[in-house]
Amino acid sequence: MESEQRRKRKQQRVTGRHHILNLPSSISLFLSFSFFIFLLFLSTNRFSIFFNNHSSTFHPSLTPSTLSLFYSSKSNSILDPQTTALRQYTLQHRLLFPDCLLLFLSNHPPKPNELECAYYNNGSAEPDFDVIEVQPVLSTDQYDESRSIARCPFPKNMSAATTVDIRRRGEMGRRNLNQVAKKTQSWDKVAYEAILDRDTVVIFVKGLNLRPHKISDPTSFRCHFGLKGFHKEGSFMLTTKAVSVAQEVVRCLLPKSIRNSPGMARGILVSVSHMAGNMRHPVRMLVPSVAKVSSPRDSVKSENGRKHELCVCTMVWNQASALREWIMYHSWLGVERWFIYDNNSEDDIERVINDLDGQGYNVSRQAWPWIKTQEAGFSHCALRAREECKWVGFFDVDEFFYFRNEFRHRLGQGQGVPGENSLRLMVTNLSSSSIAEIRTACHSFGPSGLTVPPKQGVTTGYTCRLQSPERHKSIVRPDLLDISLLNVVHHFQLREGFRSIDMSEGNVVINHYKYQVWETFKAKFFRRVATYVVDWQKDQNKGSKDRAPGLGTEAIEPPNWRLQFCEVWDTGLKDFLVSYFADPATGLMPWERSSKYGY
Repeated sequence: MESEQRRKRKQQRVTGRHHILNLPSSISLFLSFSFFIFLLFLSTNRFSIFFNNHSSTFHPSLTPSTLSLFYSSKSNSILDPQTTALRQYTLQHRLLFPDCLLLFLSNHPPKPNELECAYYNNGSAEPDFDVIEVQPVLSTDQYDESRSIARCPFPKNMSAATTVDIRRRGEMGRRNLNQVAKKTQSWDKVAYEAILDRDTVVIFVKGLNLRPHKISDPTSFRCHFGLKGFHKEGSFMLTTKAVSVAQEVVRCLLPKSIRNSPGMARGILVSVSHMAGNMRHPVRMLVPSVAKVSSPRDSVKSENGRKHELCVCTMVWNQASALREWIMYHSWLGVERWFIYDNNSEDDIERVINDLDGQGYNVSRQAWPWIKTQEAGFSHCALRAREECKWVGFFDVDEFFYFRNEFRHRLGQGQGVPGENSLRLMVTNLSSSSIAEIRTACHSFGPSGLTVPPKQGVTTGYTCRLQSPERHKSIVRPDLLDISLLNVVHHFQLREGFRSIDMSEGNVVINHYKYQVWETFKAKFFRRVATYVVDWQKDQNKGSKDRAPGLGTEAIEPPNWRLQFCEVWDTGLKDFLVSYFADPATGLMPWERSSKYGY
Protein backbone atom coordinates (compact mmCIF):
# COMPACT_ATOMS: atom_id res chain seq x y z
CA MET A 1 0.00 0.00 0.00
CA GLU A 2 1.17 3.55 -0.59
CA SER A 3 2.35 5.59 2.37
CA GLU A 4 -0.12 7.88 4.12
CA GLN A 5 1.85 10.96 3.08
CA ARG A 6 1.62 10.07 -0.63
CA ARG A 7 -2.07 9.29 -0.24
CA LYS A 8 -2.73 12.69 1.36
CA ARG A 9 -0.78 14.53 -1.32
CA LYS A 10 -2.75 12.77 -4.01
CA GLN A 11 -6.03 13.57 -2.29
CA GLN A 12 -5.11 17.25 -2.19
CA ARG A 13 -4.37 17.23 -5.90
CA VAL A 14 -7.68 15.55 -6.64
CA THR A 15 -9.69 18.14 -4.67
CA GLY A 16 -11.07 20.89 -6.82
CA ARG A 17 -10.81 19.11 -10.18
CA HIS A 18 -14.22 19.82 -11.64
CA HIS A 19 -14.94 19.61 -15.35
CA ILE A 20 -17.70 21.38 -17.29
CA LEU A 21 -19.27 19.43 -20.13
CA ASN A 22 -19.46 20.99 -23.55
CA LEU A 23 -22.71 19.43 -24.74
CA PRO A 24 -23.45 19.97 -28.45
CA SER A 25 -26.98 18.62 -28.50
CA SER A 26 -30.03 17.72 -26.44
CA ILE A 27 -29.13 14.04 -26.87
CA SER A 28 -25.74 14.60 -25.29
CA LEU A 29 -27.39 16.59 -22.52
CA PHE A 30 -29.77 13.72 -21.78
CA LEU A 31 -26.97 11.14 -21.78
CA SER A 32 -24.76 13.23 -19.54
CA PHE A 33 -27.67 13.82 -17.16
CA SER A 34 -28.20 10.05 -17.13
CA PHE A 35 -24.60 9.51 -16.11
CA PHE A 36 -24.97 12.12 -13.37
CA ILE A 37 -28.02 10.34 -12.00
CA PHE A 38 -26.15 7.04 -12.24
CA LEU A 39 -23.25 8.36 -10.20
CA LEU A 40 -25.67 9.41 -7.48
CA PHE A 41 -27.06 5.89 -7.40
CA LEU A 42 -23.56 4.45 -7.49
CA SER A 43 -22.49 6.42 -4.44
CA THR A 44 -25.27 4.80 -2.38
CA ASN A 45 -24.05 1.26 -3.16
CA ARG A 46 -27.65 0.07 -3.02
CA PHE A 47 -28.00 -1.92 -6.22
CA SER A 48 -26.18 -4.57 -8.24
CA ILE A 49 -26.57 -5.24 -11.96
CA PHE A 50 -26.55 -8.75 -13.32
CA PHE A 51 -26.33 -9.49 -17.05
CA ASN A 52 -27.60 -12.41 -19.08
CA ASN A 53 -24.85 -14.03 -21.18
CA HIS A 54 -27.14 -15.75 -23.61
CA SER A 55 -28.58 -12.81 -25.45
CA SER A 56 -27.44 -9.89 -27.52
CA THR A 57 -29.21 -7.50 -25.14
CA PHE A 58 -29.00 -6.74 -21.46
CA HIS A 59 -31.48 -8.27 -19.02
CA PRO A 60 -30.53 -6.61 -15.74
CA SER A 61 -32.01 -7.56 -12.42
CA LEU A 62 -31.76 -5.01 -9.65
CA THR A 63 -31.23 -6.92 -6.44
CA PRO A 64 -30.65 -5.36 -3.00
CA SER A 65 -27.44 -6.80 -1.60
CA THR A 66 -26.49 -4.65 1.36
CA LEU A 67 -24.52 -6.45 4.04
CA SER A 68 -24.38 -4.50 7.30
CA LEU A 69 -21.74 -5.23 9.91
CA PHE A 70 -22.61 -3.60 13.21
CA TYR A 71 -19.39 -2.81 15.06
CA SER A 72 -20.17 -0.80 18.16
CA SER A 73 -19.41 -0.83 21.85
CA LYS A 74 -23.07 -1.65 22.49
CA SER A 75 -22.97 -4.88 20.52
CA ASN A 76 -19.92 -6.74 21.79
CA SER A 77 -17.58 -4.61 19.69
CA ILE A 78 -14.56 -6.21 18.12
CA LEU A 79 -13.13 -2.80 17.26
CA ASP A 80 -11.97 -0.01 19.53
CA PRO A 81 -14.57 0.34 22.35
CA GLN A 82 -14.97 4.02 21.49
CA THR A 83 -15.98 3.20 17.90
CA THR A 84 -19.76 3.48 17.69
CA ALA A 85 -20.26 4.15 13.98
CA LEU A 86 -22.23 1.73 11.85
CA ARG A 87 -20.01 0.12 9.22
CA GLN A 88 -21.81 -1.12 6.14
CA TYR A 89 -20.44 -3.49 3.52
CA THR A 90 -22.18 -4.28 0.29
CA LEU A 91 -21.37 -7.72 -1.10
CA GLN A 92 -21.09 -6.72 -4.74
CA HIS A 93 -19.59 -9.69 -6.57
CA ARG A 94 -18.35 -13.23 -6.06
CA LEU A 95 -15.72 -14.87 -8.23
CA LEU A 96 -14.99 -18.57 -8.25
CA PHE A 97 -11.22 -19.16 -8.48
CA PRO A 98 -9.48 -22.56 -8.66
CA ASP A 99 -8.33 -22.27 -5.05
CA CYS A 100 -10.75 -19.89 -3.32
CA LEU A 101 -13.83 -17.69 -3.55
CA LEU A 102 -13.04 -14.01 -4.10
CA LEU A 103 -15.62 -11.57 -2.76
CA PHE A 104 -15.85 -7.86 -3.59
CA LEU A 105 -17.09 -5.61 -0.80
CA SER A 106 -17.73 -1.92 -0.66
CA ASN A 107 -15.74 0.20 1.80
CA HIS A 108 -12.39 -0.47 3.43
CA PRO A 109 -11.62 -3.99 4.64
CA PRO A 110 -11.56 -4.92 8.31
CA LYS A 111 -8.89 -7.30 9.51
CA PRO A 112 -9.36 -10.95 8.50
CA ASN A 113 -9.72 -12.06 12.14
CA GLU A 114 -12.79 -9.80 12.47
CA LEU A 115 -14.74 -11.67 9.77
CA GLU A 116 -15.76 -15.15 8.82
CA CYS A 117 -17.11 -16.87 5.72
CA ALA A 118 -20.61 -18.28 6.14
CA TYR A 119 -21.85 -20.85 3.64
CA TYR A 120 -25.55 -21.28 2.92
CA ASN A 121 -27.65 -23.77 1.02
CA ASN A 122 -29.79 -21.61 -1.26
CA GLY A 123 -31.57 -24.51 -2.95
CA SER A 124 -34.53 -24.20 -0.61
CA ALA A 125 -37.65 -22.25 -1.58
CA GLU A 126 -37.79 -20.77 1.92
CA PRO A 127 -37.19 -17.01 2.17
CA ASP A 128 -34.40 -17.67 4.67
CA PHE A 129 -31.70 -20.28 4.39
CA ASP A 130 -29.49 -21.85 7.00
CA VAL A 131 -25.76 -21.63 7.54
CA ILE A 132 -24.31 -25.04 6.73
CA GLU A 133 -20.65 -24.19 7.45
CA VAL A 134 -18.47 -21.39 8.80
CA GLN A 135 -14.75 -20.90 8.09
CA PRO A 136 -12.24 -18.12 8.82
CA VAL A 137 -11.58 -15.55 6.09
CA LEU A 138 -8.27 -16.31 4.39
CA SER A 139 -7.35 -12.65 3.81
CA THR A 140 -8.71 -9.18 3.14
CA ASP A 141 -7.23 -6.36 1.11
CA GLN A 142 -8.02 -2.89 -0.18
CA TYR A 143 -8.56 -3.25 -3.92
CA ASP A 144 -9.38 0.22 -5.22
CA GLU A 145 -10.76 3.54 -4.00
CA SER A 146 -14.20 2.18 -3.14
CA ARG A 147 -13.87 -1.59 -2.88
CA SER A 148 -12.12 -4.19 -0.80
CA ILE A 149 -11.71 -7.92 -1.39
CA ALA A 150 -11.95 -10.94 0.86
CA ARG A 151 -10.89 -14.49 0.12
CA CYS A 152 -12.87 -17.44 1.42
CA PRO A 153 -11.85 -21.11 1.29
CA PHE A 154 -14.01 -23.70 -0.39
CA PRO A 155 -16.50 -25.36 2.00
CA LYS A 156 -16.09 -29.05 2.60
CA ASN A 157 -19.18 -29.92 0.59
CA MET A 158 -19.23 -27.33 -2.18
CA SER A 159 -22.16 -27.60 -4.60
CA ALA A 160 -23.98 -25.45 -7.12
CA ALA A 161 -26.52 -24.64 -4.40
CA THR A 162 -23.91 -23.25 -2.00
CA THR A 163 -23.70 -19.50 -1.46
CA VAL A 164 -20.99 -17.74 0.54
CA ASP A 165 -21.47 -14.61 2.62
CA ILE A 166 -19.21 -12.45 4.79
CA ARG A 167 -20.31 -11.68 8.32
CA ARG A 168 -18.92 -10.51 11.66
CA ARG A 169 -17.04 -13.25 13.45
CA GLY A 170 -19.24 -15.06 15.94
CA GLU A 171 -22.45 -13.61 14.54
CA MET A 172 -25.35 -16.07 14.86
CA GLY A 173 -28.59 -16.60 13.02
CA ARG A 174 -29.65 -16.55 9.41
CA ARG A 175 -29.49 -13.89 6.76
CA ASN A 176 -32.41 -13.25 4.46
CA LEU A 177 -31.89 -14.58 0.94
CA ASN A 178 -32.54 -11.16 -0.60
CA GLN A 179 -29.79 -9.60 1.49
CA VAL A 180 -27.05 -11.63 -0.17
CA ALA A 181 -25.91 -11.26 -3.79
CA LYS A 182 -26.88 -14.60 -5.33
CA LYS A 183 -24.74 -14.92 -8.44
CA THR A 184 -21.20 -16.33 -8.42
CA GLN A 185 -19.12 -15.65 -11.53
CA SER A 186 -16.48 -18.04 -12.80
CA TRP A 187 -12.93 -16.77 -13.21
CA ASP A 188 -12.73 -18.63 -16.53
CA LYS A 189 -14.70 -15.88 -18.30
CA VAL A 190 -15.11 -12.45 -16.77
CA ALA A 191 -14.20 -8.79 -17.31
CA TYR A 192 -12.05 -8.16 -14.26
CA GLU A 193 -10.44 -4.72 -14.54
CA ALA A 194 -10.97 -1.42 -16.39
CA ILE A 195 -8.88 1.74 -16.50
CA LEU A 196 -9.35 5.11 -18.18
CA ASP A 197 -6.82 6.17 -20.78
CA ARG A 198 -7.63 9.67 -22.05
CA ASP A 199 -10.73 9.36 -24.27
CA THR A 200 -10.76 5.53 -24.13
CA VAL A 201 -11.31 2.80 -21.57
CA VAL A 202 -9.09 -0.28 -21.42
CA ILE A 203 -10.90 -3.40 -20.18
CA PHE A 204 -9.13 -6.58 -19.10
CA VAL A 205 -11.10 -9.72 -19.90
CA LYS A 206 -10.50 -13.37 -19.09
CA GLY A 207 -11.78 -16.08 -21.41
CA LEU A 208 -11.90 -14.44 -24.85
CA ASN A 209 -9.48 -17.16 -26.06
CA LEU A 210 -7.77 -14.87 -28.54
CA ARG A 211 -4.51 -15.72 -30.27
CA PRO A 212 -1.55 -15.32 -27.91
CA HIS A 213 1.06 -12.73 -28.84
CA LYS A 214 -1.08 -11.39 -31.70
CA ILE A 215 -3.26 -8.33 -32.27
CA SER A 216 -6.84 -9.41 -33.07
CA ASP A 217 -9.55 -7.87 -35.22
CA PRO A 218 -11.57 -5.47 -33.02
CA THR A 219 -14.60 -5.10 -35.31
CA SER A 220 -16.75 -7.74 -33.61
CA PHE A 221 -16.16 -6.43 -30.09
CA ARG A 222 -18.14 -3.82 -28.15
CA CYS A 223 -17.77 -2.21 -24.75
CA HIS A 224 -20.84 -1.64 -22.59
CA PHE A 225 -21.26 0.93 -19.84
CA GLY A 226 -23.97 -0.02 -17.35
CA LEU A 227 -26.35 2.69 -16.08
CA LYS A 228 -28.12 1.82 -12.86
CA GLY A 229 -31.42 3.18 -11.66
CA PHE A 230 -33.45 3.13 -14.90
CA HIS A 231 -36.12 0.46 -15.18
CA LYS A 232 -36.85 0.56 -18.88
CA GLU A 233 -35.21 -2.25 -20.83
CA GLY A 234 -32.55 -0.98 -23.22
CA SER A 235 -31.73 2.13 -21.20
CA PHE A 236 -29.28 0.48 -18.85
CA MET A 237 -26.25 0.79 -21.06
CA LEU A 238 -24.23 2.84 -23.49
CA THR A 239 -22.28 0.92 -26.12
CA THR A 240 -19.11 1.84 -28.00
CA LYS A 241 -16.92 0.07 -30.54
CA ALA A 242 -13.57 -1.49 -29.76
CA VAL A 243 -10.55 0.19 -31.35
CA SER A 244 -8.01 -2.50 -30.43
CA VAL A 245 -8.05 -6.05 -29.05
CA ALA A 246 -5.08 -8.19 -28.04
CA GLN A 247 -4.93 -11.23 -25.75
CA GLU A 248 -6.86 -10.10 -22.65
CA VAL A 249 -6.93 -6.35 -23.37
CA VAL A 250 -9.83 -4.59 -25.11
CA ARG A 251 -9.72 -0.83 -25.72
CA CYS A 252 -12.89 1.11 -26.59
CA LEU A 253 -13.79 4.75 -27.04
CA LEU A 254 -15.71 6.41 -24.25
CA PRO A 255 -19.33 7.36 -25.03
CA LYS A 256 -19.47 10.71 -26.82
CA SER A 257 -21.45 12.34 -24.04
CA ILE A 258 -18.59 12.04 -21.54
CA ARG A 259 -15.55 12.09 -23.81
CA ASN A 260 -14.78 15.67 -22.81
CA SER A 261 -15.06 14.74 -19.13
CA PRO A 262 -13.79 11.15 -18.88
CA GLY A 263 -13.74 11.29 -15.10
CA MET A 264 -17.52 10.86 -15.18
CA ALA A 265 -16.97 7.23 -16.17
CA ARG A 266 -15.20 6.38 -12.91
CA GLY A 267 -17.00 3.71 -10.92
CA ILE A 268 -19.23 2.56 -13.78
CA LEU A 269 -19.59 -1.19 -14.27
CA VAL A 270 -18.30 -2.10 -17.73
CA SER A 271 -18.12 -5.23 -19.82
CA VAL A 272 -17.27 -6.52 -23.28
CA SER A 273 -19.37 -8.39 -25.82
CA HIS A 274 -18.30 -10.34 -28.89
CA MET A 275 -19.97 -12.20 -31.72
CA ALA A 276 -20.52 -15.93 -31.40
CA GLY A 277 -22.65 -18.56 -33.08
CA ASN A 278 -22.42 -19.06 -36.85
CA MET A 279 -22.85 -16.97 -39.98
CA ARG A 280 -26.57 -17.74 -40.25
CA HIS A 281 -27.34 -17.21 -36.57
CA PRO A 282 -24.83 -14.82 -35.04
CA VAL A 283 -25.26 -14.08 -31.36
CA ARG A 284 -23.69 -11.26 -29.40
CA MET A 285 -22.39 -12.70 -26.14
CA LEU A 286 -21.87 -10.44 -23.15
CA VAL A 287 -19.04 -11.36 -20.78
CA PRO A 288 -19.94 -11.26 -17.06
CA SER A 289 -18.17 -8.43 -15.28
CA VAL A 290 -16.78 -7.31 -11.95
CA ALA A 291 -14.87 -4.46 -13.61
CA LYS A 292 -15.56 -0.86 -12.64
CA VAL A 293 -13.85 1.98 -14.45
CA SER A 294 -10.92 3.40 -12.51
CA SER A 295 -8.43 6.09 -13.42
CA PRO A 296 -4.65 5.90 -13.15
CA ARG A 297 -3.77 7.11 -9.71
CA ASP A 298 -2.61 10.70 -9.53
CA SER A 299 1.04 10.70 -10.52
CA VAL A 300 3.81 11.40 -8.07
CA LYS A 301 6.59 12.93 -10.11
CA SER A 302 10.11 13.84 -9.06
CA GLU A 303 10.81 16.70 -6.68
CA ASN A 304 11.40 19.14 -9.55
CA GLY A 305 7.95 18.34 -11.00
CA ARG A 306 9.30 16.41 -13.97
CA LYS A 307 8.75 12.80 -14.86
CA HIS A 308 11.02 10.25 -13.28
CA GLU A 309 13.70 9.19 -15.73
CA LEU A 310 13.46 5.49 -14.82
CA CYS A 311 10.82 3.38 -13.07
CA VAL A 312 10.36 -0.36 -12.65
CA CYS A 313 7.26 -2.55 -12.61
CA THR A 314 7.11 -6.16 -11.47
CA MET A 315 4.59 -8.79 -10.37
CA VAL A 316 5.32 -10.86 -7.28
CA TRP A 317 3.96 -13.67 -5.19
CA ASN A 318 5.52 -14.31 -1.77
CA GLN A 319 8.74 -12.46 -2.59
CA ALA A 320 9.09 -10.33 0.56
CA SER A 321 12.48 -11.86 1.33
CA ALA A 322 13.85 -10.84 -2.10
CA LEU A 323 12.55 -7.28 -2.37
CA ARG A 324 15.04 -5.44 -0.19
CA GLU A 325 18.18 -6.55 -2.04
CA TRP A 326 16.57 -6.06 -5.46
CA ILE A 327 15.20 -2.57 -4.78
CA MET A 328 18.19 -1.19 -2.89
CA TYR A 329 20.66 -2.40 -5.52
CA HIS A 330 18.73 -1.10 -8.51
CA SER A 331 17.95 2.19 -6.76
CA TRP A 332 21.71 2.67 -6.55
CA LEU A 333 21.81 2.03 -10.32
CA GLY A 334 19.31 4.87 -10.79
CA VAL A 335 15.74 3.53 -10.51
CA GLU A 336 13.56 6.27 -9.00
CA ARG A 337 10.09 4.70 -8.72
CA TRP A 338 8.77 1.18 -8.09
CA PHE A 339 5.39 -0.36 -8.95
CA ILE A 340 4.90 -3.69 -7.17
CA TYR A 341 1.90 -5.73 -8.37
CA ASP A 342 1.11 -8.12 -5.53
CA ASN A 343 -0.45 -11.33 -6.88
CA ASN A 344 -2.00 -12.72 -3.65
CA SER A 345 1.11 -12.86 -1.49
CA GLU A 346 0.83 -14.37 1.99
CA ASP A 347 4.23 -13.41 3.43
CA ASP A 348 3.63 -9.92 4.88
CA ILE A 349 5.05 -8.27 1.79
CA GLU A 350 2.96 -5.15 2.35
CA ARG A 351 4.89 -4.32 5.51
CA VAL A 352 8.23 -4.71 3.71
CA ILE A 353 7.05 -2.43 0.89
CA ASN A 354 5.84 0.20 3.36
CA ASP A 355 9.17 0.04 5.18
CA LEU A 356 11.13 0.56 1.95
CA ASP A 357 8.83 3.40 0.93
CA GLY A 358 9.33 4.99 4.34
CA GLN A 359 13.09 4.89 3.75
CA GLY A 360 12.64 6.98 0.60
CA TYR A 361 12.72 4.33 -2.12
CA ASN A 362 9.38 5.48 -3.59
CA VAL A 363 7.69 2.07 -3.66
CA SER A 364 3.95 1.44 -4.05
CA ARG A 365 1.90 -1.75 -3.96
CA GLN A 366 -0.99 -2.60 -6.27
CA ALA A 367 -3.27 -5.42 -5.11
CA TRP A 368 -3.65 -7.66 -8.17
CA PRO A 369 -5.71 -10.74 -7.26
CA TRP A 370 -5.94 -12.01 -10.85
CA ILE A 371 -4.06 -15.28 -11.33
CA LYS A 372 -2.10 -16.07 -14.52
CA THR A 373 -2.35 -12.50 -15.83
CA GLN A 374 1.22 -11.18 -15.86
CA GLU A 375 0.98 -9.77 -19.37
CA ALA A 376 -2.27 -7.97 -18.56
CA GLY A 377 -0.78 -6.67 -15.32
CA PHE A 378 2.17 -5.22 -17.19
CA SER A 379 -0.18 -3.53 -19.67
CA HIS A 380 -2.06 -2.05 -16.71
CA CYS A 381 1.20 -0.86 -15.13
CA ALA A 382 2.37 0.74 -18.39
CA LEU A 383 -0.75 2.94 -18.31
CA ARG A 384 -0.28 3.82 -14.65
CA ALA A 385 3.39 4.68 -15.07
CA ARG A 386 3.10 6.73 -18.25
CA GLU A 387 2.28 10.01 -16.51
CA GLU A 388 5.11 9.58 -13.98
CA CYS A 389 7.92 7.95 -15.90
CA LYS A 390 9.90 8.42 -19.11
CA TRP A 391 11.14 4.83 -19.07
CA VAL A 392 9.75 1.74 -17.31
CA GLY A 393 11.64 -1.51 -16.81
CA PHE A 394 9.76 -4.82 -16.66
CA PHE A 395 11.80 -7.49 -14.95
CA ASP A 396 11.57 -9.87 -11.98
CA VAL A 397 12.93 -9.75 -8.44
CA ASP A 398 15.47 -12.47 -9.21
CA GLU A 399 16.99 -10.46 -12.11
CA PHE A 400 19.85 -7.99 -11.57
CA PHE A 401 21.49 -5.66 -14.09
CA TYR A 402 25.28 -6.05 -14.23
CA PHE A 403 27.41 -3.45 -16.04
CA ARG A 404 30.59 -5.40 -16.69
CA ASN A 405 32.73 -2.64 -18.18
CA GLU A 406 31.47 0.18 -15.98
CA PHE A 407 31.97 -1.76 -12.76
CA ARG A 408 35.58 -2.50 -13.70
CA HIS A 409 36.38 0.98 -14.99
CA ARG A 410 37.80 2.48 -11.80
CA LEU A 411 37.94 -0.58 -9.62
CA GLY A 412 40.61 -0.11 -6.96
CA GLN A 413 41.74 3.30 -8.23
CA GLY A 414 40.42 5.31 -5.28
CA GLN A 415 37.91 7.31 -7.33
CA GLY A 416 34.72 6.30 -5.55
CA VAL A 417 32.27 3.56 -6.39
CA PRO A 418 32.16 2.95 -10.15
CA GLY A 419 28.88 2.34 -11.92
CA GLU A 420 26.52 4.40 -9.77
CA ASN A 421 23.39 5.46 -11.74
CA SER A 422 24.58 3.41 -14.74
CA LEU A 423 21.08 2.17 -15.52
CA ARG A 424 19.54 5.62 -15.47
CA LEU A 425 22.34 7.06 -17.60
CA MET A 426 21.84 4.27 -20.12
CA VAL A 427 18.18 5.20 -20.73
CA THR A 428 18.85 8.95 -20.59
CA ASN A 429 21.37 8.68 -23.41
CA LEU A 430 18.72 7.05 -25.63
CA SER A 431 15.78 9.33 -24.77
CA SER A 432 16.21 11.66 -27.74
CA SER A 433 16.34 8.88 -30.34
CA SER A 434 13.68 6.79 -32.09
CA ILE A 435 14.40 3.92 -29.70
CA ALA A 436 11.39 3.02 -27.56
CA GLU A 437 12.60 -0.28 -26.07
CA ILE A 438 15.96 -1.42 -24.67
CA ARG A 439 16.52 -5.16 -24.53
CA THR A 440 19.11 -6.79 -22.27
CA ALA A 441 20.14 -10.45 -22.42
CA CYS A 442 19.72 -12.68 -19.36
CA HIS A 443 22.27 -15.20 -18.05
CA SER A 444 20.62 -17.92 -15.96
CA PHE A 445 22.40 -18.88 -12.73
CA GLY A 446 22.07 -22.22 -10.94
CA PRO A 447 22.19 -23.29 -7.27
CA SER A 448 25.99 -23.00 -7.39
CA GLY A 449 26.50 -25.89 -4.98
CA LEU A 450 24.28 -24.41 -2.26
CA THR A 451 21.57 -26.30 -0.37
CA VAL A 452 20.16 -23.42 1.71
CA PRO A 453 19.32 -19.83 0.63
CA PRO A 454 22.39 -17.54 0.82
CA LYS A 455 22.18 -15.19 3.82
CA GLN A 456 23.78 -12.22 2.07
CA GLY A 457 21.46 -12.36 -0.92
CA VAL A 458 21.34 -13.93 -4.34
CA THR A 459 23.93 -11.59 -5.88
CA THR A 460 26.70 -12.88 -3.62
CA GLY A 461 25.44 -16.43 -3.13
CA TYR A 462 24.88 -17.73 -6.66
CA THR A 463 27.98 -17.58 -8.83
CA CYS A 464 27.70 -20.37 -11.41
CA ARG A 465 25.61 -20.06 -14.56
CA LEU A 466 24.83 -21.45 -17.99
CA GLN A 467 27.18 -20.50 -20.82
CA SER A 468 24.65 -18.98 -23.23
CA PRO A 469 22.04 -16.34 -22.41
CA GLU A 470 18.33 -17.19 -22.16
CA ARG A 471 15.64 -14.68 -23.04
CA HIS A 472 15.91 -10.93 -22.54
CA LYS A 473 14.08 -8.31 -20.49
CA SER A 474 13.07 -4.84 -21.58
CA ILE A 475 12.91 -1.21 -20.55
CA VAL A 476 10.33 0.74 -22.55
CA ARG A 477 9.04 4.26 -23.09
CA PRO A 478 5.38 3.88 -22.04
CA ASP A 479 4.19 6.83 -24.15
CA LEU A 480 5.48 5.08 -27.30
CA LEU A 481 3.72 1.71 -26.91
CA ASP A 482 1.16 0.47 -29.39
CA ILE A 483 -2.44 1.21 -28.34
CA SER A 484 -3.07 -2.54 -28.05
CA LEU A 485 -0.55 -2.69 -25.13
CA LEU A 486 0.39 -6.12 -26.48
CA ASN A 487 3.34 -7.65 -24.66
CA VAL A 488 4.86 -11.07 -24.13
CA VAL A 489 6.32 -10.19 -20.72
CA HIS A 490 9.80 -9.82 -22.19
CA HIS A 491 8.92 -7.03 -24.65
CA PHE A 492 6.08 -4.80 -25.91
CA GLN A 493 4.56 -3.97 -29.27
CA LEU A 494 5.77 -0.46 -30.18
CA ARG A 495 4.08 2.36 -32.03
CA GLU A 496 4.84 2.56 -35.72
CA GLY A 497 8.05 4.44 -36.45
CA PHE A 498 9.84 3.41 -33.25
CA ARG A 499 12.22 0.53 -32.69
CA SER A 500 14.03 -1.55 -30.10
CA ILE A 501 17.74 -1.94 -29.47
CA ASP A 502 19.73 -4.91 -28.11
CA MET A 503 22.40 -3.92 -25.62
CA SER A 504 25.87 -5.37 -26.06
CA GLU A 505 26.59 -8.24 -23.67
CA GLY A 506 30.09 -6.85 -23.24
CA ASN A 507 28.58 -3.76 -21.64
CA VAL A 508 25.51 -4.91 -19.70
CA VAL A 509 23.71 -8.19 -18.95
CA ILE A 510 21.09 -9.35 -16.50
CA ASN A 511 22.11 -11.93 -13.93
CA HIS A 512 18.98 -14.05 -13.68
CA TYR A 513 19.12 -16.09 -10.47
CA LYS A 514 16.58 -18.48 -11.92
CA TYR A 515 17.48 -21.92 -10.57
CA GLN A 516 18.04 -21.30 -6.88
CA VAL A 517 18.31 -23.84 -4.04
CA TRP A 518 15.55 -26.41 -4.18
CA GLU A 519 13.67 -24.94 -1.20
CA THR A 520 13.22 -21.68 -3.12
CA PHE A 521 12.72 -23.15 -6.57
CA LYS A 522 10.06 -25.55 -5.29
CA ALA A 523 7.83 -22.56 -4.46
CA LYS A 524 8.28 -21.31 -8.01
CA PHE A 525 7.28 -24.75 -9.28
CA PHE A 526 3.81 -24.31 -7.82
CA ARG A 527 3.22 -20.78 -9.10
CA ARG A 528 3.60 -19.37 -12.62
CA VAL A 529 2.08 -15.93 -13.16
CA ALA A 530 2.46 -15.48 -16.93
CA THR A 531 -0.73 -16.18 -18.89
CA TYR A 532 0.86 -18.06 -21.77
CA VAL A 533 3.62 -19.89 -19.89
CA VAL A 534 2.70 -23.50 -19.15
CA ASP A 535 2.61 -24.50 -15.48
CA TRP A 536 5.26 -26.94 -14.31
CA GLN A 537 2.61 -29.51 -13.44
CA LYS A 538 1.30 -29.69 -17.02
CA ASP A 539 2.90 -32.11 -19.45
CA GLN A 540 3.37 -29.54 -22.23
CA ASN A 541 6.24 -27.73 -23.94
CA LYS A 542 8.91 -29.68 -22.10
CA GLY A 543 11.62 -28.13 -24.27
CA SER A 544 10.64 -24.55 -23.49
CA LYS A 545 13.21 -22.24 -21.90
CA ASP A 546 10.54 -21.42 -19.33
CA ARG A 547 10.92 -24.93 -17.91
CA ALA A 548 13.79 -26.45 -15.98
CA PRO A 549 15.37 -29.16 -18.16
CA GLY A 550 14.76 -32.62 -16.77
CA LEU A 551 12.51 -31.40 -13.97
CA GLY A 552 9.36 -33.13 -15.17
CA THR A 553 5.92 -32.30 -13.81
CA GLU A 554 6.32 -33.15 -10.11
CA ALA A 555 7.92 -31.11 -7.35
CA ILE A 556 10.49 -33.77 -6.54
CA GLU A 557 14.08 -32.62 -6.16
CA PRO A 558 16.16 -34.01 -9.06
CA PRO A 559 19.45 -35.75 -8.28
CA ASN A 560 22.35 -33.33 -7.75
CA TRP A 561 20.10 -30.28 -8.11
CA ARG A 562 22.68 -28.13 -6.30
CA LEU A 563 25.24 -28.79 -9.06
CA GLN A 564 22.97 -28.32 -12.07
CA PHE A 565 22.94 -25.37 -14.52
CA CYS A 566 26.61 -24.75 -13.74
CA GLU A 567 28.77 -24.31 -16.85
CA VAL A 568 30.65 -21.07 -16.11
CA TRP A 569 31.75 -19.69 -12.75
CA ASP A 570 30.91 -15.99 -12.81
CA THR A 571 31.80 -14.07 -9.64
CA GLY A 572 31.95 -10.62 -11.25
CA LEU A 573 28.93 -9.05 -9.53
CA LYS A 574 29.67 -10.76 -6.22
CA ASP A 575 33.27 -9.50 -6.20
CA PHE A 576 32.13 -5.97 -6.99
CA LEU A 577 29.48 -5.86 -4.25
CA VAL A 578 31.71 -7.40 -1.58
CA SER A 579 34.45 -4.89 -2.43
CA TYR A 580 32.29 -1.78 -2.32
CA PHE A 581 29.10 -2.48 -0.38
CA ALA A 582 29.92 -4.88 2.45
CA ASP A 583 30.40 -3.30 5.88
CA PRO A 584 34.17 -3.50 6.64
CA ALA A 585 33.54 -4.31 10.28
CA THR A 586 30.68 -6.83 10.04
CA GLY A 587 30.73 -7.95 6.42
CA LEU A 588 26.98 -7.29 6.19
CA MET A 589 25.45 -6.03 2.96
CA PRO A 590 23.19 -2.91 3.06
CA TRP A 591 20.00 -4.97 2.63
CA GLU A 592 21.00 -7.06 5.65
CA ARG A 593 21.70 -4.05 7.85
CA SER A 594 18.42 -2.30 7.01
CA SER A 595 16.11 -5.24 7.52
CA LYS A 596 13.66 -4.89 10.41
CA TYR A 597 11.64 -8.01 9.85
CA GLY A 598 14.22 -10.75 9.47
CA TYR A 599 14.20 -10.79 5.66
